[in-house]
This record gives sequence, structure tokens and C-alpha cells, in this order.
Amino acid sequence: MNRRAFLRTTVLGLGSLAVMKKARAAKSRPNILWIVAEDASPHIGCYGETAIKTPHLDALAAEGVRFENAVVTCPVCSPVRSALITGMYQTSIGSHNHRSQNDGKKAGGNKAYYDSYRLPEAVPLVSDLFRAAGYYACNGQGPTTNKPGKTDYNFMTEHPPYDGKDWRQAPEGKPFFAQIQLRGGKYRPEGVEVGDFELPPYYPDDPVLREDWAEYLGSWEQQDREVGEIVESLKEAGVYENTLIVFLTDHGISHARGKQFLYEEGIRVPLIMRLPGGEKAGTVRKNLALQIDLAPTSMGIAGIPVPEHLQGVDLFAPDYRERECVFAARDRCDETIETLRCVRTRRYKYIRNFQSYRPHLQRNQYKDGKAIVQRLRELYSEGKLTPLQASMFTAPRPPEELYDLDNDPYEIHNLADSSEHADTVRDLRRKLYSWMFETHDPGLIPEPILEDWGREHGSKYAAMRRPDAAEAVRRSMAVIEAGERGDAEALRNALAGTCPCSRYWGAVWLGQLRDGAARAALETLTNDPVPTVRVATHLALCLLGGYETHIPKLAALLDTPNLIVGMYAMNAIEQTGVLNEAVRDAALKALENPYDGTQRYGKRLLAQCQEAGVA
Repeated sequence: MNRRAFLRTTVLGLGSLAVMKKARAAKSRPNILWIVAEDASPHIGCYGETAIKTPHLDALAAEGVRFENAVVTCPVCSPVRSALITGMYQTSIGSHNHRSQNDGKKAGGNKAYYDSYRLPEAVPLVSDLFRAAGYYACNGQGPTTNKPGKTDYNFMTEHPPYDGKDWRQAPEGKPFFAQIQLRGGKYRPEGVEVGDFELPPYYPDDPVLREDWAEYLGSWEQQDREVGEIVESLKEAGVYENTLIVFLTDHGISHARGKQFLYEEGIRVPLIMRLPGGEKAGTVRKNLALQIDLAPTSMGIAGIPVPEHLQGVDLFAPDYRERECVFAARDRCDETIETLRCVRTRRYKYIRNFQSYRPHLQRNQYKDGKAIVQRLRELYSEGKLTPLQASMFTAPRPPEELYDLDNDPYEIHNLADSSEHADTVRDLRRKLYSWMFETHDPGLIPEPILEDWGREHGSKYAAMRRPDAAEAVRRSMAVIEAGERGDAEALRNALAGTCPCSRYWGAVWLGQLRDGAARAALETLTNDPVPTVRVATHLALCLLGGYETHIPKLAALLDTPNLIVGMYAMNAIEQTGVLNEAVRDAALKALENPYDGTQRYGKRLLAQCQEAGVA
């Protein structure tokens, strides 16, 4: 079945052409408008913020439905936008690693793998579903510009995803499905005066952090004015009453514990829906909602049959049932390799740190470029942070975290080891693992291995639906848990396994445990046929004292055709903490690599070598 046929079948349900013709003939079909702002948490008047005024957003909430517990499936832009425009978890479609799966400047260079980055026919874009239903689909930057809106998806498509940039360009009599992208918290206007505010207790009350927070609050006033302009343009065009208006942000504030992380500061977002005709005006809903609910909800309001493959739910469906819990995930962000998962109920948040041997705030070019993070690192080095504030930089960290959001909204007190909450931890862990298996989550598959699978099987989506892929996830989880409990014997056994993911995680954790008894087995694994396994093995042997031999071997892996292997190799070199001529040479080689993530390690390590006086 080609993509056009698939889309038509998906939209029509049982394939009734009469339903489609009737929908296209109805001139009163509602318009759909999603307003998506960047990098901002719910610091709006209608959510209780008092330091600023947001009259237009407050008015939109008064005329619509405001969701108290809306969260996103990922706290960084490209994966969460990939989920938003497909109505599926980014982990289910293989788009979970930030800027790794397209041909753009920040993710290009791996042309041999581009076919595996393409979105499969089984996952149509939401814009295509609306277009197949007779809608004009567009994506722009607002009422005062004719520029295209941000896409930043972690996949490639066979055709442009939108018809245009402005809903006002829709042909006469044709409804529109539009997105307007606002800079949100990324735009920091100068000279905005804000009222009194307190920083969250996990940040020091420092002038640099206070100034940044004040500027961020000021950005909300700009967003509010932009929303007011958008609403006015809809009214002037006479389409306001017949338009579903949705306002949300792509994820939380770009701060140390916000963007990129699964705390509330990173995943909880404002969500306001103004229904056509002002239906349900002034409603406040406390049920859990996800950004992937927008697709089925919008389609439901538009009268379009909702395809079964969508993983969100129609929040206004007659048979809607409140969720017991929702899930979110964070994986690699730019060059920083990480695997975090969480499950959130109305009361509790359970976070699973699958790489607990690494600090919460690893080195990251994007985050380290921020004055607030630079100041936090400075205060940490000077011993001026409280234990809570310093915990962002320390390793190991707890493999599991549990927070009572009713009594601890800032997620300060980790209850994961509390006997009183043992049943809650077990229950949420079980729910999280079940979700990972049921949704074909590839997060525990080392990314270079997943890239090879995607190339071999046509896409990562297809690769993860094979029985052996599901078994690889289960084995990886078992090996990681063995490492967390210090079971060196189980880890050594994993080195001899047939699954490359098990061998990878076994080597990783034997290195972290500094298990000298595994040295011989690790030496054998340096000839493993899978380059990613060799990366983990050379790192483990470096940590056992063999860095003079194995750092050059890690550098040699920069020549691997799968460019993600080279990035993993540079990550491993950075983990050694060694600064010598071999590291300098590896950094210089990384700067010539076509992959942006690899180059970032090269820049950072070369600067550190120069600072350390390495010639």
C-alpha cells in the first residue's frame, strides 16, 4: 500500500467515501489552531503566577478549558515535536534522540543511514490526516510575519508536511489546520519589570539566577501579547467562534532541572483549549493530559475518525476515561547520552535513571553555554551549594526516584528507599516497564546499534517491532539491574551473550564497578564484531587503568561509517577524565568529523587539554 492509499484508509476508518465527501461538503467544519511556545512552564496568571500579568492568556482560559496536569512526553524540542505531529510517543517511532534523525545541519553527515530516518507509512503526520480530510494545513510564526514555523522533527518525510505558512492563505470555504510557533521563553525582552518571586529551593538565591528568572518571566508578557494579536486576527477574519484554539508550550523552562529533565519543571506545561463557540468556558480539569492528546482531540472536534494507531486520547470524547498515569522519556540531547524514564500519577512521580553512574547535569554544550549553568558549576566548585543544589553535579545518583507531588511539589525528598512507599515504587516500576515493552521503547538499545538495525530493516519503527528487539530490551534491563546491585558475576556472564546490547551494558557496568576480575574477558571483547560493544569495552579497560592503550583505540573508532559510533567513542574518552596527548589528538580528529555531536566533544576536550597545558 502506498502512502496516499494508507492515509485515505486511515482517515476513512472502514473506507466509506460517502463519509469523506460529506465532511468536505460541510462548510461549517471547525478550524483547528495550535499555538506552541518554546521553553516555558506554567508561569501564567491563570495558573497562579503573580509576578507578571498575562491578561490575554487568562482571558483565553476563562473562555475555554484549562488543564492543571498537562505534561509532555519528552522535555526537549525535536523529540516532543516529533510526537506532537504524529500523535505517537517519540520512543515508539524511533525519534527519541534529540536531533539525530534528519538531514539538517545539526544532524547531517550520515547519509548512508538517511533511509532509516524516514517516517514509515504506518505513521502519517497529523497534518496529512487533516489534509486527507479536506483541510488546509499550515505552520507559521504568527500574525505579524510570513515566515514558516519551526518543524525540527527527528525524521524525514517524502513530501513537505504543510501547504503553507499562514491560515489566512487557506482557499475560500476550506477549513484550516494551523500551527503558530512562538519563541516563548527563548525570547528574553530587556527592561521588563516583574514583581516579587522566589526561586525554587533547588536553586541558590544568586543574582545571576534571579536575573535569568526575571527575564524568563518577562518573556511570558511578550507571549501574552502575541496570543492577543493572534486572537484579534481570528476575530477580524470572522473565524474566531468556529476555531478550536489550543495553547501550550513544547516543554518547561530551559533551566538546570527544567528542559531536558523529567522533573515537573521540565515536563509540566500550560495547556489551554478554547472550544468552538466557547463551549465549556471556564472549566478547569485536573485529569492527566499529554501533548499527544492534541491530535485525537482535534480530530474528534473536527469530526474526523480517529485512527487506531494514535497513542493519545480524545480529551472530550463521550467515552473518555481519566488516565491512571502518564509516561515521559528523555534520551540523548545533542551530544549528551542519557536514558531517563518516568511515570506520573495525579499524586506520585517515579523516575528511572538507567545511567545512574553519570551525574544529573552532565556536560552539554547547549546547557553549559548558559550563564545560569556556568554560575551553578562555579558555586559547586567553591562548595557554596546546599546538598540538594549540589546533587545535580554528583554521581552516582539514585537509580530510582519517587516524589509525592501533593506534599513535595518541588520534588526535593526522594522516597524511593522509604519502606512506607515500597509498594508504590514496585507498582510504578511495573507500570513503567510494561509501558516500555508495550510501546516498543528502544531507549535501552545503544543508539549506534539501533541505527544499524534501522538501516537494515527500513526504519527504527520496523526494527523495534521484531521479537528479537523486544528480547534485547529485556536483556538490557536485566544487565543494567545487575550492574546497579553490583552483581559482577552476572555482568561477566553478559559479556559472553549473543545479544550485543547485553555485551555492551555488561562492559559498561563492569567498568563502573572497576571489576579487575573481568579484565581478561574484556580484553577478548575488544575484537567484538559490533563497534559499539568495543566502545564500552575500551572504556571499561580505561577505567581499570589501561587508558594509554585504549584511548587511541577509542579514537580509531571515529573512522566507523556509522557516525554515532564515533560520538559514543568521544563520550567514552571524556568519561575517562584523562587529558593527555592521545586525548588531544582524538579531539582534533573529532573536529574533522561530519557529525555535529562528535564535533562538540572535540571542542570541549581540546579546550580542556589546552587549559591543562597539554602541548
